[in-house]
Amino acid sequence: MEKLNQLITTSDGSHTLYIPELNEHYHSIHGAVQESGFIFIGTGFERSSADPLRIFEVGFGTGLNTLLTALKSKSGNREVYYTTIEKYPLDKNVVRSLNHYLYAGEAGKELSDMIHSAPWNKWVSICNNFNLRKIKGDLTVWPLPGKYDLIYFDAFGPDKQPEMWTPHVFANIASATEKNGTLVTYSAKGEVKRNLQACGFDVTLLPGPPGKRQIIRAVKI
Repeated sequence: MEKLNQLITTSDGSHTLYIPELNEHYHSIHGAVQESGFIFIGTGFERSSADPLRIFEVGFGTGLNTLLTALKSKSGNREVYYTTIEKYPLDKNVVRSLNHYLYAGEAGKELSDMIHSAPWNKWVSICNNFNLRKIKGDLTVWPLPGKYDLIYFDAFGPDKQPEMWTPHVFANIASATEKNGTLVTYSAKGEVKRNLQACGFDVTLLPGPPGKRQIIRAVKI
């Protein structure tokens, strides 16, 4: 019998999900929102000067990275086009149990609902300056169309989902990343660093959020 994902409250009060089959969490238990904001917003979104900004996210998951990016975009001046891919979308009842919207301001619930209710495989204008395309698919066999300025790489860890961290996948991403485009990820493993370098990225290790000593920020050469 399949075990159900378990709702976990992390150290900053925000929720994550624990997957018994993988013995893995969707986010850091030291703070789900804190981790997402630090890595993907702080070292990715806020450090990219591209305008308009085209983002590709590997792993829609709970939609937390999407929500925080939409919130930032809403209060900014540049147009953001956000593409995210997910092979196994979460059940709607699981999504409703998450409290991430509480960290997205007064209109957080409405913004979160719009993101999760958006149809798959088509562009949708979610709010001011933020356009979303959710793709239901498998990145290991799905060639990336178009070009991107910023990559959020947020798949499950290399030891839990090794097929997502291969040279093949990174080559696919590299081919769709603009020169001087950036990839950010929570993993700082040597194999990840070497695979990115082999695919044309200049890799830098940065201090990570609580519970994570280092993270990767890689720039396409």
